Amino acid sequence: MNRAEGKGTALITGASRGIGAVYADRFARRGYDLILVARDAQRLGPLAESLRRETGRSVTPFPADLGDKAELARVEATLRNDPTVTLLVNNAGIASVAPLLAADVEKMEDMIALNVTALTRLTYAVVPGFVERGHGTIINIASIVSISPETLNGVYGASKAFVLALSHSLQHELSGKGIRIQAVLPGATATDLWETAGLPLEKLPAAIVMSPQDMVDAALVGLDHGELVTIPGLQDGEDWIRFDEARRALSKQFGHSKPAPRYHAAALEGPGHVER
Repeated sequence: MNRAEGKGTALITGASRGIGAVYADRFARRGYDLILVARDAQRLGPLAESLRRETGRSVTPFPADLGDKAELARVEATLRNDPTVTLLVNNAGIASVAPLLAADVEKMEDMIALNVTALTRLTYAVVPGFVERGHGTIINIASIVSISPETLNGVYGASKAFVLALSHSLQHELSGKGIRIQAVLPGATATDLWETAGLPLEKLPAAIVMSPQDMVDAALVGLDHGELVTIPGLQDGEDWIRFDEARRALSKQFGHSKPAPRYHAAALEGPGHVER
């Protein structure tokens, strides 16, 4: 591909395998140069070389552990200082299926550091430049557990709910500034995330597991169509539209100076009430 046809640089986290590696392939083929961020330097190098050879794009491997503050800061600096970056894919993350009583709280804290803190800091690093230049795209990989937290580990669900909530807020704040924010909510996807989460992929029903290629390709169709939230496995997209419209309508009913009548009755009948 002619370098003059490029669309800027896409920085993709968690890019060495699975969903991140597929995004890398697809965006290179769409004309983006790449910065590939992941912990696994041994996988990043061959992937970068393969993508350079197949697409003709510039591909820079960037080994970094986003759970480490110093290494995260290096990626933040790139996002702040490289004006060629036009797209950020916040894909890096870890999961767990352990219930609270069986979960290691230190591992839960590590999950928050990667799924929440790193994603937030990278977003804060890139947005000012996007706003200054009047364009840019952020793709945040959330999960269906962001709206179904009972499905897996509670901290994992909460971390992905944060990603969805932040995406909604950014869409509201930045919509008039030429910046696109897409939240992608995959269901079960055939990656090694499941093994590290404590549930081998082969134990999941095959009928609910999507390939990362299909997931990413569906998400990119959603991006091209201007979707703010893309749920590749949801067969009837109108279901999400109705859900989101109901959520937004309900949120307009929260602000009142007095509690609802049902709480007045509870107060009168509660402990300490004295009949007169």
